[in-house]
Amino acid sequence: MSTTTAVVDTTPDPVELIREVFEKLNQRNADALYEYWAQDIVDQFPTGTCRGRDEVRNYFASLFAAVPDFHISAVKIAGAGDTVLVRWHASGTFTGAPWMGIEPTGSRLELDGNDCFTVRHGKIAENFVVFDQLSFARQIGMLPSDGSLMDRMMLNSFNLRTRLRRRLRRRGA
Repeated sequence: MSTTTAVVDTTPDPVELIREVFEKLNQRNADALYEYWAQDIVDQFPTGTCRGRDEVRNYFASLFAAVPDFHISAVKIAGAGDTVLVRWHASGTFTGAPWMGIEPTGSRLELDGNDCFTVRHGKIAENFVVFDQLSFARQIGMLPSDGSLMDRMMLNSFNLRTRLRRRLRRRGA
């Protein structure tokens, strides 16, 4: 008589893994996230691409240092196979360390974004992040508020430059 032993798959469900990661993000401890990333993770942020766990950890450590009250909520999560999509809302106050070369402004941040994760063997192998950088720049004061006098002046200056370039090209043609 032969006996068979059932193999139990202990690999976490990708959606549940990402839910857990979002909970860990709110602890603002980049080292606590390290175990969730594959050794060769590629994380594409709007600000640049991080390759490997150390670069991703450094990115989050820098973010947490810049926004000490950082909080992120997974608004919606959907998964199929090894892909998990998350629509999120992040908030915090830019009162800590400089971030991406930008000095802290004390501004309150409210940002919406999306992540597209690829999970392999229970680890995040890839991630593609999208958030509204224009909104971020306006919220920290790097760009003027939408519809403000300065915003309209910038738009008018840009359009004037565009018209002048078009005229110069026509003359040169």
